[in-house]
Amino acid sequence: MKPFKFFVITDTHYFAKSLSAGGKHYEDFMDFEQKCFAETPYINDAVFNYLANQTETDTILIAGDLSFNGEKASHEEFSALLKKVKDAGKKIYVVTAGHDIEQNPFEYTDEGRHHIEGIKFFDLYDYYRDFGYDNAISFYRKNLSYVAQLADGIRLLVLCNDSEEKKNIAYTDELLAWAKEQMDKAKSDGQMMFAMEHYPVLPGQPILTLIPDARQKESKKLYTLLADNGVHLIFTGHMHNQSINMVETENGNKFYDVCTGSVIGCPAFMRLCTVEDENTMKIESIPVPDFAWDTKGKDCTVYMREQFERMIRTLVSSMQDDPARILRKFGGDKPKLHKIVSVVGKALNTWTVGRVAKIFFVKAHKDIRKRKFIDLVVDIARNAFEGDQPFVEGTPEGDTILRVFRRLRPVFRILNKKLHGSQGEEVDLYELLKHSAGNYDISDYNAILKLK
Repeated sequence: MKPFKFFVITDTHYFAKSLSAGGKHYEDFMDFEQKCFAETPYINDAVFNYLANQTETDTILIAGDLSFNGEKASHEEFSALLKKVKDAGKKIYVVTAGHDIEQNPFEYTDEGRHHIEGIKFFDLYDYYRDFGYDNAISFYRKNLSYVAQLADGIRLLVLCNDSEEKKNIAYTDELLAWAKEQMDKAKSDGQMMFAMEHYPVLPGQPILTLIPDARQKESKKLYTLLADNGVHLIFTGHMHNQSINMVETENGNKFYDVCTGSVIGCPAFMRLCTVEDENTMKIESIPVPDFAWDTKGKDCTVYMREQFERMIRTLVSSMQDDPARILRKFGGDKPKLHKIVSVVGKALNTWTVGRVAKIFFVKAHKDIRKRKFIDLVVDIARNAFEGDQPFVEGTPEGDTILRVFRRLRPVFRILNKKLHGSQGEEVDLYELLKHSAGNYDISDYNAILKLK
């Protein structure tokens, strides 16, 4: 087998230039939004211009959420952009996802938010048939899943967990039987096979074990089927986080989930992947290039990071200054909670790390004792998405966080008995939080993965 390179990007969330994104109501929306919105077509232009001009490979994988919210105009423009790249000599393979199907798509004008035309699940075939479906070795149309021959000896299994009736579902026995048949055929044909779907199969960070929407439903059933039948790696997106995780099945087979950040929000990265041999995958991360937008002189990474931090800081500042706004954001305003939310918000905004640590009868590390607590909160939240979280044991932040967690261990033991992961597994809150604050495992950016 010759070495084979390809790019992986995900969560392009293209919003058509022909649609409107501006005005006061738009800015209010963006106060609570992680990803960019109006900028998305210009970011995608820069990304695909970069990819079209790369000479290392002619193959691009896109792991879902192609449009911002299922707008018809966005799919029209985005599929036209992909066609230009294809005409430049590139091979593109997509999987679609929940944001590609109509779910109350909208635009913003000076007058407010307005509903616009979207598309249904099976409409997606007409837009993306040239990007995987029509040249597939096998096409499972009911779920827009397929197998593609990427190179001599290398096949891609693309799985979509949407259907005409529902989106983000557990895979049916029928689809899994089709997938098993394709894996068996790959083995009999002497082909290496890896997979792509939109939803992570393994939680991107341990804390996400508790969030139902953070991974594929019935994920253990899926990764066991894949790994035990020779598919040891999957490329995913959805959570807009940068991560690489590994688990072993009960039969001792390795399974890797390589989740990539969205190109239109922090962390904005692409992957350059190399199949070095049937047992080795090299992963490299490349930042999204700068794009044609007034970013006030900031590069793409800083610009998107500031939008992420805007979201976190708005959440906390609204708790202090406008509790009704934050309560409306999370399900409904309750006036009797205003005072409590405001007091908590003021503490988060004004207290130092040292003062918060004292509440738990521990001392903060001297280097961060006077640091504002909100700044540490922002760093922890952003690091969980950016990956390679730096707050490990031996750092001022890591040591302080772990002192607090150790003090809370008696509480964690009680909660461990009551809490379960989103798919029923037992949890150890201490370990879960420790490994969410600091990365002690595989680098989330650059790694050489041994698949067997």
